[in-house]
Amino acid sequence: MRPLWLLAALLALGQALPFEQKGFWDFALDDGLLMMNDEEASGAESTSGVPDLDALTPTFSSMCPFGCHCHLRVVQCSDLGLKTVPKEVSPDTTLLDLQNNDISELRKDDFKGLQHLYALVLVNNKITKIHEKAFSPLRKLQKLYISKNHLVEIPPNLPSSLVELRIHDNRIRKVPKGVFSGLRNMNCIEMGGNPLENSGFEPGAFDGLKLNYLRISEAKLTGIPKDLPETLNELHLDHNKIQAIELEDLLRYSKLYRLGLGHNQIRMIENGSLSFLPTLRELHLDNNKLSRVPAGLPDLKLLQVVYLHSNNITKPATFRCVTDRLAIQFGNYKK
Repeated sequence: MRPLWLLAALLALGQALPFEQKGFWDFALDDGLLMMNDEEASGAESTSGVPDLDALTPTFSSMCPFGCHCHLRVVQCSDLGLKTVPKEVSPDTTLLDLQNNDISELRKDDFKGLQHLYALVLVNNKITKIHEKAFSPLRKLQKLYISKNHLVEIPPNLPSSLVELRIHDNRIRKVPKGVFSGLRNMNCIEMGGNPLENSGFEPGAFDGLKLNYLRISEAKLTGIPKDLPETLNELHLDHNKIQAIELEDLLRYSKLYRLGLGHNQIRMIENGSLSFLPTLRELHLDNNKLSRVPAGLPDLKLLQVVYLHSNNITKPATFRCVTDRLAIQFGNYKK
């Protein structure tokens, strides 16, 4: 009989934002994790976002770390006060949940034998050190969530199979060239909440990446970083100290459809800057210091919503929108 808790969890499938983790099932069921087979783990596209429960084959391995819950290739060891990665994890495990523990180090053989692991959750531990070969056995790992730890650098030698990396709320100050080398499948990085300044990004730091989504919010940026991947569809730089958008800042990001620049200190957007974003659909400029509506908004044919509330724009009624498709939000106003 199919477990009721599994069916209930499936109803929420796909609702979690890439950068927002609220609970275990936000990632446990993402992309049909519980019924991952070898073809799906290799990156093959499935025909449906919802797992086929009839094809879900439980495993009956007697291996389950003490105190953990093991079911359907998922090993949940969260909130146990663990100091180290537990042993006796079944080699057919696809998701290993170790969040909310006291793990401070990832050692060379901590994940030995876990060649089928698809998602590894290490959120909210005390990790300061990762052995350079700690992730070597994880040849099918696609999701690595290691946010809310004490890391001062991006882990070395990340698995080439990785698709999504969440490393926000650590202590990372530098993104060196080559740290993402070989990660051809990566399409989503969440690295907000780190004390990153513009000078912390070495030239070529993102070379070779074909990201769709990048979030560097709640950092110490004073401008839009240079040389981010040209493939980006979403770029979130909210809650920084960006003061202006100059003409060349957005030149290479022509594929963006969502740009988040809210909660900065932007006073000026140079005329013509937004013309490099022909596919833009959503623009967040709320909670800045703008004194006028940025020029050129109606010329962006796909733009649907612009958030401008909590700025210094005193006469929004003077702005005339030339088409009904574009909504400009000024606090309680919408023109």
